[in-house]
Amino acid sequence: MNELDYKKFRQAKAIEAKNKQKWLALNPMLDESSGIYILTRQDENGFRYAYVGQAKRILTRLSQHLSGYQHIDLSLKSHGLYSEDNPYGWNVGSVHCPIDKLDECEQYYIKYCADKGYQLRNKTSGSQGAGKSQIADYRPAKGYYDGIKQGKKSLAKELSHIAEKHLEIRLKPEKQGNKVSEKQYEKFMALISENTYEESD
Repeated sequence: MNELDYKKFRQAKAIEAKNKQKWLALNPMLDESSGIYILTRQDENGFRYAYVGQAKRILTRLSQHLSGYQHIDLSLKSHGLYSEDNPYGWNVGSVHCPIDKLDECEQYYIKYCADKGYQLRNKTSGSQGAGKSQIADYRPAKGYYDGIKQGKKSLAKELSHIAEKHLEIRLKPEKQGNKVSEKQYEKFMALISENTYEESD
Protein backbone atom coordinates (compact mmCIF):
# COMPACT_ATOMS: atom_id res chain seq x y z
CA MET A 1 0.00 0.00 0.00
CA ASN A 2 1.55 3.31 -1.09
CA GLU A 3 1.46 6.46 1.03
CA LEU A 4 -1.56 7.99 -0.76
CA ASP A 5 -3.60 4.79 -0.44
CA TYR A 6 -2.62 4.49 3.21
CA LYS A 7 -3.72 8.09 3.84
CA LYS A 8 -7.08 7.43 2.18
CA PHE A 9 -7.48 4.24 4.20
CA ARG A 10 -6.77 6.13 7.44
CA GLN A 11 -9.27 8.86 6.49
CA ALA A 12 -11.96 6.28 5.67
CA LYS A 13 -11.39 4.54 9.02
CA ALA A 14 -11.58 7.88 10.86
CA ILE A 15 -14.89 8.71 9.15
CA GLU A 16 -16.23 5.23 9.97
CA ALA A 17 -15.27 5.63 13.65
CA LYS A 18 -16.94 9.07 13.77
CA ASN A 19 -20.10 7.67 12.16
CA LYS A 20 -20.21 4.82 14.67
CA GLN A 21 -20.10 7.35 17.52
CA LYS A 22 -23.08 9.19 16.01
CA TRP A 23 -25.13 5.98 16.00
CA LEU A 24 -24.02 5.02 19.51
CA ALA A 25 -25.04 8.45 20.78
CA LEU A 26 -28.51 7.73 19.37
CA ASN A 27 -28.68 4.12 20.61
CA PRO A 28 -25.93 2.90 23.01
CA MET A 29 -27.23 -0.69 22.67
CA LEU A 30 -25.90 -1.01 19.10
CA ASP A 31 -22.94 -3.35 18.62
CA GLU A 32 -21.03 -5.38 16.02
CA SER A 33 -23.17 -8.51 16.34
CA SER A 34 -25.01 -9.91 13.33
CA GLY A 35 -28.67 -9.05 13.08
CA ILE A 36 -31.38 -6.73 11.80
CA TYR A 37 -31.47 -2.94 12.15
CA ILE A 38 -34.68 -0.97 11.82
CA LEU A 39 -34.63 2.71 10.93
CA THR A 40 -37.81 4.67 11.67
CA ARG A 41 -38.90 8.28 11.47
CA GLN A 42 -42.09 10.34 11.65
CA ASP A 43 -42.46 13.50 9.60
CA GLU A 44 -44.09 16.84 10.39
CA ASN A 45 -47.46 15.53 9.18
CA GLY A 46 -47.44 12.37 11.28
CA PHE A 47 -46.50 10.01 8.43
CA ARG A 48 -44.27 7.16 9.65
CA TYR A 49 -41.46 5.64 7.59
CA ALA A 50 -39.27 2.58 8.12
CA TYR A 51 -36.27 0.90 6.54
CA VAL A 52 -35.17 -2.60 7.55
CA GLY A 53 -31.69 -3.93 6.82
CA GLN A 54 -29.52 -6.91 7.69
CA ALA A 55 -25.85 -6.93 8.63
CA LYS A 56 -23.11 -9.29 9.71
CA ARG A 57 -21.82 -6.36 11.80
CA ILE A 58 -24.67 -3.97 12.61
CA LEU A 59 -22.71 -0.91 13.76
CA THR A 60 -20.29 -1.04 10.82
CA ARG A 61 -23.19 -1.35 8.34
CA LEU A 62 -24.99 1.62 9.89
CA SER A 63 -21.83 3.72 9.73
CA GLN A 64 -21.58 2.93 6.00
CA HIS A 65 -25.09 4.29 5.45
CA LEU A 66 -23.92 7.74 6.63
CA SER A 67 -21.26 7.80 3.91
CA GLY A 68 -23.14 6.08 1.08
CA TYR A 69 -25.37 7.21 -1.78
CA GLN A 70 -28.19 4.65 -1.85
CA HIS A 71 -31.76 5.92 -1.42
CA ILE A 72 -31.78 5.35 2.35
CA ASP A 73 -28.31 6.92 2.68
CA LEU A 74 -29.57 10.08 0.95
CA SER A 75 -32.60 10.15 3.23
CA LEU A 76 -30.35 9.88 6.31
CA LYS A 77 -28.32 12.83 5.00
CA SER A 78 -31.45 14.80 4.19
CA HIS A 79 -33.33 14.23 7.47
CA GLY A 80 -30.45 13.52 9.87
CA LEU A 81 -30.59 11.40 13.00
CA TYR A 82 -33.24 11.83 15.68
CA SER A 83 -32.53 14.22 18.56
CA GLU A 84 -34.44 16.71 20.72
CA ASP A 85 -33.44 19.38 18.22
CA ASN A 86 -34.34 17.17 15.26
CA PRO A 87 -37.58 15.33 16.17
CA TYR A 88 -38.22 14.33 12.53
CA GLY A 89 -34.87 12.58 12.09
CA TRP A 90 -34.23 8.84 11.81
CA ASN A 91 -34.16 6.63 14.90
CA VAL A 92 -32.70 3.12 15.06
CA GLY A 93 -33.29 -0.17 16.81
CA SER A 94 -31.69 -3.56 16.29
CA VAL A 95 -32.35 -7.26 16.86
CA HIS A 96 -29.58 -9.87 17.09
CA CYS A 97 -29.87 -13.00 15.00
CA PRO A 98 -27.42 -15.59 13.61
CA ILE A 99 -25.90 -14.95 10.16
CA ASP A 100 -27.67 -17.99 8.69
CA LYS A 101 -31.05 -16.54 9.78
CA LEU A 102 -30.52 -12.97 8.48
CA ASP A 103 -32.66 -13.36 5.35
CA GLU A 104 -35.55 -14.90 7.26
CA CYS A 105 -35.40 -12.26 10.03
CA GLU A 106 -35.14 -9.37 7.58
CA GLN A 107 -38.25 -10.52 5.72
CA TYR A 108 -40.11 -10.95 9.00
CA TYR A 109 -39.36 -7.41 10.21
CA ILE A 110 -40.12 -5.81 6.85
CA LYS A 111 -43.56 -7.45 6.97
CA TYR A 112 -43.89 -6.51 10.67
CA CYS A 113 -43.25 -2.80 9.92
CA ALA A 114 -45.65 -2.89 6.97
CA ASP A 115 -48.36 -4.40 9.17
CA LYS A 116 -47.73 -1.67 11.77
CA GLY A 117 -48.54 1.00 9.18
CA TYR A 118 -45.05 2.23 8.32
CA GLN A 119 -44.38 3.39 4.77
CA LEU A 120 -41.43 1.21 3.82
CA ARG A 121 -38.32 2.66 2.25
CA ASN A 122 -37.14 -0.85 1.28
CA LYS A 123 -37.33 -1.64 -2.41
CA THR A 124 -37.73 -5.40 -1.90
CA SER A 125 -39.17 -7.75 0.69
CA GLY A 126 -35.68 -8.48 2.00
CA SER A 127 -33.15 -11.33 1.94
CA GLN A 128 -30.04 -11.71 -0.21
CA GLY A 129 -31.28 -14.78 -2.02
CA ALA A 130 -34.42 -16.87 -2.47
CA GLY A 131 -37.69 -15.22 -1.63
CA LYS A 132 -36.58 -11.72 -2.60
CA SER A 133 -39.36 -9.82 -4.34
CA GLN A 134 -40.59 -6.29 -5.00
CA ILE A 135 -42.76 -4.90 -2.22
CA ALA A 136 -44.96 -2.53 -4.18
CA ASP A 137 -47.92 -4.31 -2.60
CA TYR A 138 -46.73 -3.09 0.83
CA ARG A 139 -46.74 0.54 -0.25
CA PRO A 140 -49.66 2.87 0.51
CA ALA A 141 -51.87 4.12 -2.31
CA LYS A 142 -50.52 7.11 -4.17
CA GLY A 143 -51.88 10.40 -2.95
CA TYR A 144 -51.12 14.07 -2.40
CA TYR A 145 -47.57 13.62 -1.06
CA ASP A 146 -46.66 11.22 -3.86
CA GLY A 147 -47.80 13.93 -6.30
CA ILE A 148 -45.53 16.46 -4.62
CA LYS A 149 -42.62 14.03 -4.77
CA GLN A 150 -43.25 13.38 -8.48
CA GLY A 151 -43.33 17.14 -9.10
CA LYS A 152 -39.98 17.57 -7.34
CA LYS A 153 -38.53 14.70 -9.33
CA SER A 154 -39.72 16.17 -12.65
CA LEU A 155 -38.31 19.59 -11.74
CA ALA A 156 -34.97 18.05 -10.69
CA LYS A 157 -34.79 16.15 -13.99
CA GLU A 158 -35.38 19.34 -15.99
CA LEU A 159 -32.90 21.40 -13.94
CA SER A 160 -30.17 18.76 -14.15
CA HIS A 161 -30.70 18.54 -17.93
CA ILE A 162 -30.34 22.33 -18.28
CA ALA A 163 -27.27 22.35 -16.01
CA GLU A 164 -25.62 19.51 -17.90
CA LYS A 165 -26.18 21.15 -21.30
CA HIS A 166 -25.65 24.84 -20.55
CA LEU A 167 -24.25 25.57 -17.10
CA GLU A 168 -21.09 25.12 -15.07
CA ILE A 169 -21.91 24.81 -11.37
CA ARG A 170 -19.03 25.35 -8.96
CA LEU A 171 -18.15 27.04 -5.70
CA LYS A 172 -17.03 30.66 -5.68
CA PRO A 173 -13.20 30.83 -5.58
CA GLU A 174 -13.24 32.39 -2.10
CA LYS A 175 -15.47 29.54 -0.83
CA GLN A 176 -13.13 26.74 -1.97
CA GLY A 177 -12.20 24.57 1.01
CA ASN A 178 -15.00 26.05 3.16
CA LYS A 179 -16.81 23.04 4.73
CA VAL A 180 -20.16 24.86 5.07
CA SER A 181 -20.03 25.97 1.43
CA GLU A 182 -19.04 22.48 0.28
CA LYS A 183 -22.01 21.01 2.17
CA GLN A 184 -24.34 23.55 0.53
CA TYR A 185 -22.89 22.62 -2.86
CA GLU A 186 -23.57 18.91 -2.16
CA LYS A 187 -27.10 19.78 -1.01
CA PHE A 188 -27.75 21.78 -4.19
CA MET A 189 -26.46 18.98 -6.41
CA ALA A 190 -28.69 16.50 -4.53
CA LEU A 191 -31.72 18.79 -5.02
CA ILE A 192 -31.27 18.75 -8.80
CA SER A 193 -30.71 14.99 -8.95
CA GLU A 194 -33.90 13.05 -9.69
CA ASN A 195 -32.39 10.03 -7.86
CA THR A 196 -32.81 11.98 -4.60
CA TYR A 197 -36.58 11.69 -4.93
CA GLU A 198 -36.72 7.93 -5.60
CA GLU A 199 -37.00 6.95 -1.89
CA SER A 200 -35.89 10.07 -0.05
CA ASP A 201 -38.72 10.17 2.49
